[in-house]
Parts: sequence; C-alpha cells; structure tokens
Amino acid sequence: MSTDESIKNVTIKLGDLLNDTDGASPAAKEPKVEKAEKQDSKEEATDENLINSTHTVQVKLADQQADPNSPLYSIKSFDDLGLAPELLKGIYNMKFNKPSKIQERALPLLLQNPPRNLIGQSQSGTGKTAAFVLTMLSRVDKSIPAPQALCLAPSRELARQIMDVVELMGKFSDITTSIVVKDSWSRDRPITGQVVVGTPGSVFDVMRRKLLPVKNIKTFVLDEADNMLDQGGLGDQTFRIQGLVPKNAQSVLFSATFPDHVRRFAERFARNANEISLKREELSVDSIKQFYVDCDSEQHKYEVLVNLYDLLTVSQSIIFCKQRNTADNIATRMTDQGHSVVALHGQMAPDERDKVMDDFRRGEFKVLITTNVIARGIDIMQVSLVVNYDLPLDKSGYPDYEAYLHRIGRTGRFGRTGVSINFVHDRESWEKMTMIEEHFHRNIERIPTDNWEEVEQKLKKVL
Repeated sequence: MSTDESIKNVTIKLGDLLNDTDGASPAAKEPKVEKAEKQDSKEEATDENLINSTHTVQVKLADQQADPNSPLYSIKSFDDLGLAPELLKGIYNMKFNKPSKIQERALPLLLQNPPRNLIGQSQSGTGKTAAFVLTMLSRVDKSIPAPQALCLAPSRELARQIMDVVELMGKFSDITTSIVVKDSWSRDRPITGQVVVGTPGSVFDVMRRKLLPVKNIKTFVLDEADNMLDQGGLGDQTFRIQGLVPKNAQSVLFSATFPDHVRRFAERFARNANEISLKREELSVDSIKQFYVDCDSEQHKYEVLVNLYDLLTVSQSIIFCKQRNTADNIATRMTDQGHSVVALHGQMAPDERDKVMDDFRRGEFKVLITTNVIARGIDIMQVSLVVNYDLPLDKSGYPDYEAYLHRIGRTGRFGRTGVSINFVHDRESWEKMTMIEEHFHRNIERIPTDNWEEVEQKLKKVL
C-alpha cells in the first residue's frame, strides 16, 4: 500500500462548542464517511450558545493503525478518555459538559500512548485550548517536582489566559504551575512548576540561564503559530527552545490559519504528526454582522467614534488602531471628555498591561483601545462590538486578511451575535475595505453618519 493510500482522511462537520444533539459516536452511527457527514448536517443547535457551522474538520492520520471505526477514534464524553478523577472533576467544574466537535477528534489523538505529534488548525472559540491543556495535565507525573509540560504563546496576554485555563482545569489536582513572561519571575530562582506557560523570548532566557530544567519535559505545545511567525524572531526562538527539550517530547501545534510559511514551520516543528485542519477557504465568521462608516477625514473618524460611545458600552467593545500612539491619543482625548476607556499596546510596562487586561475582563472599563497585541486568541465573553479604527494592512500596504479575521473574531464569541464596524475616511481606505469584502465574500453594510438615531436603531437590532 502506498503512503497516500495509508493516510485515512475523515471529514466531519464542525459544530464549534460544547453540545451535540445526538450522543452516539459518528463511527457507530454511520460506518461510511459520506453518511456520517450527511447525518451531521441535519443536526441543529438546541442551545443559544451553539453555532450551526458549515466548516469541516479534516483529520489526517500519520499511521495506518488509527482506525476511524474504532470507538476511541472519536469520543462523545470526557469519561471515555480514562482521565484521572481530579482532572475530570476540573473539566466538569468548568461547565464543559461534553466535548466540542474539535475535542471529539483531537483528544483521542492527543492522549494516545505512545504519544504522537499533532498539528491542529482551529479558531479560538472551538475548545482547542482546553484540548491541549488537558493533554499537558494528563502527561504530568505528580511524583516528579519539575517541568514536564511546556506551552508557548505569542503574547503575555494569551499566555496568562492559557494559564488561567490550566489552573482551573487542574484545580483539584496537586499539579504545580509556572508562568514565564517578562518580569514574572525572579532572575535567579529556578522554574519548578510541572506545567509551564510562557512567551518564547522569556522562556528561552530562563533556559539559557539554566533556570528551567528540561530533561523531564514530555509535552511541548505551541499555540497561535501563525501569529508567532508574524512577529520577527519568535519562530527562530521556538526552534531553539525545541532543540533544548528532549527529542522524544510530544509536539503539539495549533494555528488559526495555515498559509504556506506556517505549514512549512508546522511540519518541521511536529514531524510525522496527526493533523486536524479546517479548510482555509472556509475560514470566516458568519455570526458577525459587518458594517462600515464613511468618514470625511481622520478628525471626522474621531468624532464618529465619540458619537458611537453609547453603543460601545452596551456590553464591551474593542477598538483596533494601527499604531500605539493613535491608541494612546484616542484614549487620552476620550478620557478628557469624560468617557471611560483604557488603552493597551506592546510598549506599556508588563504589570500595566496585566492590570489593563484584568480590569477589562472584570468589566471595570467597557471600551478597550488597542493595537494588534490582543487581536488573536483572547477570549472575553462580554465583547460584542469590534471597531477597526484603522484597517489592518500588511507590510506592502495591502489588506491583512488574516489580521482582519482575528480582529473581528474577538466578538461573536461561542456563537453569540457580534458586530464589527470599519472606519473608512478616503478613497484608499475605501478600496482596501472593498478588497476585504471581496476576499471573504461577505457584504459589509454602510452606516450613514448623518442620522445617529437611525444608526443607533440599526446597530441595537444586532447587538
């Protein structure tokens, strides 16, 4: 049998979140993939948090022994995974009643023994963080008081969010944790947590200083790999870190998108890996209503933003700017006018960034003005409106479609209704917005700026 023939591809419909209307295994229901897919397409979400998604998950198995008809190939309950009782208790305490579709397929592959590498393409909001966190916790030998699982994230905000999930899921176990981001550890104190989460620069620094023992690391996870590669040097740092951990450590990589350079990186990072991937051309956010406002100038953009303030505070909102000085300037001007807003960008002190994110999560501020520093991976359930004050552009000045997708993906979380508003102020920005519209094959509706009562009525209908 050829290599191609030995690879089994199974396609199922992705229903993004926690519930499924039918508890039977797809393999048990329909031995043929075509029938299982047809059956899945009939399932309807019965809970308001569910997404009726048209996305498909493709599973490519790196060996011939993983049988799609095996009951362990796809699981319908966390009880089927043979987890330690304290981890099961942690999962159910987090209100994860049953696996999401991505977890159904990923967890048996992640938890199999001997461990196998995995490459996963999955947007945030599908349960992928819980899947790799559960994998890390499951691999820990509690009798060894040293790092055994390592997860890298591209930003301190995402690293802290992942650590929150680790601590919640491991709440009833004795597993210890350490977070390694800038200014989070004593310069001379060894890292002893059994599960370590950090950013590449900080983790490599502590490894270089011999403060992070690596000989017991069994699981190495990389989250948001596409974002990692967009930031100069982080990809190289990741490979240097991988060169220090044991060669037999299980490598797990997740990325929301897989352009060619990410694909090459992933295949080098996690060799001979099982794969779970979402078709790239189907990446879109259907639950988000997209609008644009046609402004006269940069100054008019600010005036429109101020006029939108009451709508921005209906729940919580994020305003994305191209440059940090724009974010600071808008935040200062709006604060001076008595509006409750806060700015966040990469040049702020680490403890200040942490405080801003914690305050925003608690709802102490309803409006966050930021750069792309939190465009990816950050889950704040209350966010219902995203404003692209400046459209995201790549280094060549063309629309950055993936950054746009990640930005507007901060709203409409877990199937909730979300709204994005793009600010256009000249012919060039209008053309860029039109390119985004054509790329995603989604209409972006114009909002007039001469009748705010009409604007309010239109937006409140979808918020």
